[in-house]
Amino acid sequence: MRKGYKKFKGVGVAIVTPFKKSGAIDFDAYEAILNHVINGGVDYIVVLGTTGESSTVTKPEKKALIKFTVEKINNRVPVVVGIGGNCTSDVVLAIHGTPLKGVDAILSVCPYYNKPQQEGIFQHYKTIAEASPVPVILYTVPGRTASNISANTTLRLANECPNIIGIKEASGNFDQIFQVLKNRPKDFLVISGDDGLTLPLIAAGADGVISVTANAYPKEFSNMVHDCLAGDFKSAQTIHYKLIDFTNALFADGSPAGIKAALEIKKLCSNYLRLPLVPVNQDIYTRIQNQVDLIEK
Repeated sequence: MRKGYKKFKGVGVAIVTPFKKSGAIDFDAYEAILNHVINGGVDYIVVLGTTGESSTVTKPEKKALIKFTVEKINNRVPVVVGIGGNCTSDVVLAIHGTPLKGVDAILSVCPYYNKPQQEGIFQHYKTIAEASPVPVILYTVPGRTASNISANTTLRLANECPNIIGIKEASGNFDQIFQVLKNRPKDFLVISGDDGLTLPLIAAGADGVISVTANAYPKEFSNMVHDCLAGDFKSAQTIHYKLIDFTNALFADGSPAGIKAALEIKKLCSNYLRLPLVPVNQDIYTRIQNQVDLIEK
């Protein structure tokens, strides 16, 4: 039986990294958002994922952000750290060089750009799993990486690598996800990587979500997921349809630009991103504002 996998059922929030106008990390805003989502009922925090703009956060900043996260969360919920890349040896070095005390797992994105074969993806993750002192969650998101972890590769990793405890599935490929759900070991998690698909995926047997929307509406999104996991899909549908237009608006002009706009509207952080990312255009900002108004009226 895989150790600790049950703590990642439910709602993980892919937490944003707030910035000041100067470009520095806004740790005060970050702490406020951590408290906002934990008080809202999320089950764990994912720091330095795509939503956290990890590709433009420096190595010293990453260490500082992880240390800060662990200290401020203070064991209230588990912590997952994003550590991935397209060079296996560099990922292993990053794992060894990252302060993982107080960290419960790492989330590692499928290698991007160099388009490895499935055997290369298998060997990549097997090497990472053997090197990591904490459990590993796979992450397939071909829309960003131009590579995909196939169902067969996921199942092979699930059966052969006990330190790999699950996969964040953002392929959008229902048949692929269904094959994993059908054939996975009982202690291997399948986690939605698409907020809008979370309800149907949990209905098919998935274990939860790593969410962007939950940065803004942790209570509502957590209630929806927990209702799903309890089999109360009628209640979950009500919340799903309350949030779905907002969720779609968040991704209409790039993520995490959309959620940064929403968090500014909700006065949780400033709307600054690091290049090459820029804020959403004015039409999308207005669309997000309108959705916030509808949810909160």
